[in-house]
Amino acid sequence: MPLKVLSALDAARTQFYHFKAIVIAGMGLFTDAYDLFCITPIVQILRGIYYPKKEIPTHVTSALVVVALVGTVIGQLVFGILGDYKGRRRVYGLSLMIMVLSSLACGFSICRTKLCVLLSLGFFRFLLGLGIGGDYPLSATIMSEFANKRTRGAFIAAVFSMQGFGILASSAVTMVICSIFQNGSHASKTNTPEAADISWRLILMMGGVPAALTYYWRMLMPETARFTALVERDPLQAAVDIGKVLNVPLNQISEDAPIPSYPSTYSLFSKQFFRRHGRDLFCCATSWFLVDIAFYSNTLFQSRVYYSFIDGEYSAYELAFRVAKFQAIVAVCSTIPGYWVTVYFIDRIGRVKIQMLGFLMMALVYFAIGIPYISYWQNNDDKVKIGLIILYGTNFFFANFGPNTTTFIVPAELFPARFRSTCHGISGAMGKVGAIIGTIGFLWASKKRPDSHDDTQPGRMMTWALVSLGVVCLLGAAVTYFFGRETRGRSLEDNETDNEMDSEMDN
Repeated sequence: MPLKVLSALDAARTQFYHFKAIVIAGMGLFTDAYDLFCITPIVQILRGIYYPKKEIPTHVTSALVVVALVGTVIGQLVFGILGDYKGRRRVYGLSLMIMVLSSLACGFSICRTKLCVLLSLGFFRFLLGLGIGGDYPLSATIMSEFANKRTRGAFIAAVFSMQGFGILASSAVTMVICSIFQNGSHASKTNTPEAADISWRLILMMGGVPAALTYYWRMLMPETARFTALVERDPLQAAVDIGKVLNVPLNQISEDAPIPSYPSTYSLFSKQFFRRHGRDLFCCATSWFLVDIAFYSNTLFQSRVYYSFIDGEYSAYELAFRVAKFQAIVAVCSTIPGYWVTVYFIDRIGRVKIQMLGFLMMALVYFAIGIPYISYWQNNDDKVKIGLIILYGTNFFFANFGPNTTTFIVPAELFPARFRSTCHGISGAMGKVGAIIGTIGFLWASKKRPDSHDDTQPGRMMTWALVSLGVVCLLGAAVTYFFGRETRGRSLEDNETDNEMDSEMDN
């Protein structure tokens, strides 16, 4: 028999607190996307300052992106475990504080010499990744445990959709700052003023402001009722906490009799755990791993798209402005709509169908761009350029109306409360390992070999990379089809049933 407080959560009508929780929980994802997408235009400014006569070396660009991802992997694992051991709320504020302080620290990167700046920036981006990584399992788990079962998917998707606004905010901040500095200087392609060293720091520091503004409200959030009732075994306190934030009378959610305490019959990574949840963990982790290979590669592929629209001599400020403008257009036209189409359909057609559709459409787009890349897409014709950007935007749309969003949602729904945050952290960490592979692989695949005299070599490498990403997406669709389990309309307490039945049989 489910606890009254948990049954009340599943049946609760949508209230103001749900929307408040979406904003509070979504700020970590907002910062994540802000950081990921602002680094691309910032690279244009750094190139003007420290590499005025050449491109930034591939290993430097790779390091700036990958170091934050490495921090994210560690953050997801550590904070995922802490979320199940100490409680979601108790470590939630810590992850946010790390994000805020490291965002500010990125702007205060030590020194002004090239090596010193890049090393200190890398270090603080690693710390930023720790905070962002910690926010993934905690935000998803908290939102899933506060939501009702009818609209749970939409609420978690709405939290994740804050990434879209993070992308838009990073573009807007970059464009405003670059415009101000360009108008106040005489910057040109060959002349990047000293003030440029302040501009990129301001852009990075602004990313921590929205998260900082929600810190107070995050600290006021009570522990989730499901953690309190099922992990700490205190349903009375769970009822009191829920009564504070949701409009539910206390006498309707308090238990009439003491609740028997069932001992945990199996531990994480035990044989019983893998027998019950091994398939789900494999599907969640592998799907996230595969989609992040493709998604982060697609993010880096944007340089191939926007450079076809950038002709002429531009200063570092103007280049950064145009890159940010391109990102804003893609965000408004494809990324943000993809998130919110998911919010609308996730509880109507289910997670598995959306994830499979997204993977298959992404594969088709990668093949459509990759196979004729040399013969068609490298053409400078304006119609070809427009076609390329449409396909690029379509890919982003179906990534977000697809596996990029569903892989964030499902791990927060499939596992028992005492393992939920940890398993989400493991799945997310595998995803960021895929992101590291995709980032390094794509950057080096798209690099022109200095000893090569073959003009088609970069195009052939790009064809190979894009077709490979299409195959990765097909693998993701296959994993989803054979191992995915639908969670639409299912109570989170269904994951606790096996444990209770086993305990009753043992007694």
